[in-house]
Amino acid sequence: MSLSQVASSIPASPTIALNEEARLLREKGEPVIHLGIGEPKNKTPITAILSSAAKLASGDVKYVPTDGTPSLKKAIVRYSEENYDRVVAPQNIIVSDGAKQSLFNILFTLCNPQDEVIVIAPYWVSYPEMIKMIGAIPVIVTPEDGSFVPGFNEIERVVGSYTKAIIVNSPNNPSGLIYPEDLISKIVDLCERKGIYMICDDIYHKLVFDGKVAVPACKYTQKDVENSKVILVNGVAKLYGMTGFRVGWVIAPKKLVEIMTNVQSQTTTCVSPVMQAAAEGALTGMQSIVESLRLSIQNNRDVLMQELHSFTDVQCVKPQGTFYALPDFKAYCRNSVAKNSVELCQFLLKKALVVTVPGKEFGMEGHLRLSYAGTVKELIEGIERMKWALDPNAPSEIYIGDRKLVRDWL
Repeated sequence: MSLSQVASSIPASPTIALNEEARLLREKGEPVIHLGIGEPKNKTPITAILSSAAKLASGDVKYVPTDGTPSLKKAIVRYSEENYDRVVAPQNIIVSDGAKQSLFNILFTLCNPQDEVIVIAPYWVSYPEMIKMIGAIPVIVTPEDGSFVPGFNEIERVVGSYTKAIIVNSPNNPSGLIYPEDLISKIVDLCERKGIYMICDDIYHKLVFDGKVAVPACKYTQKDVENSKVILVNGVAKLYGMTGFRVGWVIAPKKLVEIMTNVQSQTTTCVSPVMQAAAEGALTGMQSIVESLRLSIQNNRDVLMQELHSFTDVQCVKPQGTFYALPDFKAYCRNSVAKNSVELCQFLLKKALVVTVPGKEFGMEGHLRLSYAGTVKELIEGIERMKWALDPNAPSEIYIGDRKLVRDWL
């Protein structure tokens, strides 16, 4: 069978693959705890349900404009004014099947083969793969000091004649850190001076803790939407816990939106009007759901940090936002249990029935990404199982489900 070399080189999304493995184990009756998935446990906002139900009940579910329904775009205009202090026109907006498609559309529209896109490690797993899928080259910047935040000089030094864009994700998946305002402002200035696009993945921008704020990049440019190099990406998946609705959007210059609309018209045509109605309902309904979710996740973050502190030889930078942490498990990646983060995740799933995601996928070998989007009970029990499997100072016996297990490998 002759297949595309590009397509064949793209691996499956590790998070989606782990979700499937966990699902199969659960179907077998195994008491799996999933600390890998970035999906809040909240119910869909009632305003989103009612709005989508009304659209469905009307029976008028047909093709809609490729770039989004006028009413949803109007809601996004208002959202942008309220949260970004940014005046945008409907022609500056394109609605896509989730922020993931939004990002792919941007990259496909901007980049020629061999163009370069700067990606800061740790990074969301799909960034480098999307870039490679369109024939461009991901240029990874890994902080030299071992932290999760690069120095501006580290970014500036990799900018070259082929640099087309830089992707900035703050609050950051997987570390949970918010990039300092000074760094954001310098990147904006660099992009505006050099004519490089700054792609801001703001999908977690309001899920922040301890009174912190993820200041939007557009605050640091004097240019309007039409002339700026700052591109904003957002969606309803994370802020409203609406991961299954698959609605995201881009705010960019009109010409860029026009080309992205052409691209989307040849791929997915349009986002389902039922899903767009749900997104509109979320954006225009009571916003207390976002604050309620934020507080719940902040509490989960505190529980996770408390549990990790009792773990021998594990260090973790306290997340400032999102619902992810990226603790350092290097001490457990250098022994008979595992040689790297991939093997460590496999070991934890096999022995403790806990799903985690290897740091290797995020450009941070030796770390594991843990999601605290689930319940407090899952967090406490999940970390207890991990300690039992890895930490020689933890009790050697544990109950997983209704089975008593004894650790005999340490």
